[in-house]
Amino acid sequence: MSTMGTVDLPSEASGAGGRKSARTRPKGGKPAKGAKRSWRQSLRRDWQLYSLAVLPLLFFAIFRYLPMLGNVIAFRRYHPGSSMFGDEWVGWRYFKLFWHDPQFWHVFWNTLYMGVLTLVFAFPMPIILALLLNEVRSRKFKRLVQSISYLPHFLSTVIVAGVVMQFLAADGPVNQAIRHFGHKQILFIQEPGWFRSIYVSSELWQTVGWGTILYLAALTSIDDNLYEAARIDGANRWKQTWHVTLPGIRPTMVTLLILNIGTFMAVGFEKILLLYNPLTYPTADVISTYLYRMGVVSNNFSYAAAIGLFESVIGLVLIVTANRISRRTVGTSLW
Repeated sequence: MSTMGTVDLPSEASGAGGRKSARTRPKGGKPAKGAKRSWRQSLRRDWQLYSLAVLPLLFFAIFRYLPMLGNVIAFRRYHPGSSMFGDEWVGWRYFKLFWHDPQFWHVFWNTLYMGVLTLVFAFPMPIILALLLNEVRSRKFKRLVQSISYLPHFLSTVIVAGVVMQFLAADGPVNQAIRHFGHKQILFIQEPGWFRSIYVSSELWQTVGWGTILYLAALTSIDDNLYEAARIDGANRWKQTWHVTLPGIRPTMVTLLILNIGTFMAVGFEKILLLYNPLTYPTADVISTYLYRMGVVSNNFSYAAAIGLFESVIGLVLIVTANRISRRTVGTSLW
């Protein structure tokens, strides 16, 4: 009985914290193996790796976040040469102007239509091409197809637009072929009805090959044992693709879909600006080109800033909504 008084027990005041420190902190005062390090210790240990992120962070801070301060001119009257943040606070004046502007809503719905066409046709084509190339057994033929499909991505938008205009010109190869078969030439660049088809086709030609790279990389991560198990169960190539390949690349598909939805409203400004003309405004004019004419050409920067801010809010809502739906239905999301 007397020996029980010699046992060294932790005091009541120490509580669970005293017992935890006794378990996790060995002699010498250093954190035990597996204990959480502070951010200062991590920075001191891996400073070389963290230093690689300095330039990208500076780039985003200077060219992405700092320009956001200019959005204040959407609520102020701004004139070129005056204060950078405008002269007079006008509140929601410019938002009410475009809200009651029929021309803006025509451009808005045209942007949605162009975005839907681009998403419907340009998004699944890289997946289809990647699946087809995955079935090719000849390496030489596979590399040839890859090289041909990747090449347009490395051409600038100016060159792509120039090639499209030369091919579809009144004396271009397409109209020469049409006249050869006894038909009347078609002025593709001047007719509004052809613009959307021309734009989507050029987007497919320029982006499909590059987008295939991501899906081919995702296909290499699929375990071959899954295909073997599917063959043992009697699955043919189509069923293997449907039940093994597509679920294997689903995270990549969902991620790229969310990113495409986020840029839904910012449909190809440069290419449309190079291809369209006043004759094709009814089908070719989108929000980005309308902003260019209102802001840069007409010097109405406050009005253009209000429309641009409205467009950015819609893009933010789209990407957050798509991410939340994807997380709840598929289990994959960006954050």
